[in-house]
Amino acid sequence: MGVKRGTVHLWQRSDIDGFFGLFTNNLTNLLVMAGLLLSVGMPVEITFGKILPAVGLSVFASSLLYSVMAYKLAAREERNDVTALPSGTSVTHMFLIVYLIMGPVYHSTGDPYLAWYASLAWGFLEGIIELIGSFFGERLRRMIPRAAMLGSLAGASITFIAMNPAMKSFDLPYVGLISFIIILLGWYGKIRFPFNLPVGLVAILIGTTIGWITGRMDLNLLVSSFHSIELSFPSFSINRIVSGFSEAIPFLVSAIPLGIYNAFETIDNIESAEAAGDKYSTFWTMISDGATSILASLFGSPFPTAVFIGHPGWKEAGARIGYTLATGIGLLAITWLGLISLLLNIIPLEAILPILIYIGLVIGSQAFQETDRKYAPVVILAIIPWLADWARNNIENTLSAAKLTVDEVGVSAIKDAGVEFSGMVVLGSGAIIVGMLWSSLLCFIIDRDLNKASIVAIIGAFCSFFGIIHSTEVGFNKGGEMALSYLLVALIILWLKIKNKKDFGGINHDKL
Repeated sequence: MGVKRGTVHLWQRSDIDGFFGLFTNNLTNLLVMAGLLLSVGMPVEITFGKILPAVGLSVFASSLLYSVMAYKLAAREERNDVTALPSGTSVTHMFLIVYLIMGPVYHSTGDPYLAWYASLAWGFLEGIIELIGSFFGERLRRMIPRAAMLGSLAGASITFIAMNPAMKSFDLPYVGLISFIIILLGWYGKIRFPFNLPVGLVAILIGTTIGWITGRMDLNLLVSSFHSIELSFPSFSINRIVSGFSEAIPFLVSAIPLGIYNAFETIDNIESAEAAGDKYSTFWTMISDGATSILASLFGSPFPTAVFIGHPGWKEAGARIGYTLATGIGLLAITWLGLISLLLNIIPLEAILPILIYIGLVIGSQAFQETDRKYAPVVILAIIPWLADWARNNIENTLSAAKLTVDEVGVSAIKDAGVEFSGMVVLGSGAIIVGMLWSSLLCFIIDRDLNKASIVAIIGAFCSFFGIIHSTEVGFNKGGEMALSYLLVALIILWLKIKNKKDFGGINHDKL
């Protein structure tokens, strides 16, 4: 779609659908975040008065940067169909920061402020790691096969983007299922609705109407939620971070693999955006991630920002530049005004979550559609570690709800019930890196490039030895058995390379 320079549209009507979807995604994360913080004993005044306003600021800053990047891309390529990168806080980090740092520090010191400061120090360090990673991001993106990157992203989208919203939606089918079908009709069936209303808006309006008619929503809760409206602004402070470093030191080593995790997630999402037609700078995207994560910690949020999964889905739904910025503005408003509970007492969550199922479908499909058909096994292999990680999280959350832990129940008892929990932990720890390593290995095997395949195995050995993958702890010799296994794999591959200098067989994909 050619346009004259200077005529790029910052907002298009089709941005409405993208806004509702991305805003809902972030709003859901904020609710989960608030629940996590309160569950470990963080006071309401810190949670809603300090942390969430800072989260709103960091997401707004991230959205603004990505909107500017999209505007420049649209102007440079003279297009009006450029879709900005979606952004928000990293979901994985929410759980880890709360349970790995804030909870333990608070329970050991009894000081919620010190626990908050320690988490800020941790978040600040991860932002620094992300900035450093920006200098290597583009090179890594060129080295890793596209099928491996998109496959790992597909695993994340299926498990952590689509599955929980799907189960939540079908728990209340007369709202969730109907909203979901409307989305399928509009975005896959290209069906137009009365008055040409945006698909996402129609799904939310109908779902909300059904929710109120059937008694799913509570008028008393809606009225009481008005009392929670209170103006809160984030405050800048370096001293909070400095004060928290002493308590954060035992946990700082974990910032390294999680910083790497965030970097790979960003790289995957940039590759996904390019496959959908929008080529963004890896360097500047990662710089933006790191800078806004540091900004978050300086203003009171320990949660790093990240490029969200879903760019192709929002693009397919018609979102362009404005939806990301509108989401940032919306989050800034609700976190500073304390409107979160009010919104959720107006709109049933089941009316909105089906949008995330759609995003999961699009991302999963892209991994197959944008790669050669011979790499289909690569995509499937990249998904498997994510399934293990998702299953492990569900088991741990279920036991936690029953006031139990895996150790209390016993791994052997869980295994006797037919659940291989130990294998889930090993396979699912560092899922995004494991998925890309395994799928890259298979990709190079398919291409009969055994030199690169052996290098991947050696990288796997290094990451395993220091607990970056296949382990819940980072440190020296945390995954010795896995490291040895990867080294043996590398030796076997090199031996086969030497022994079979000619064609050594394999699948003839052209005949499939």
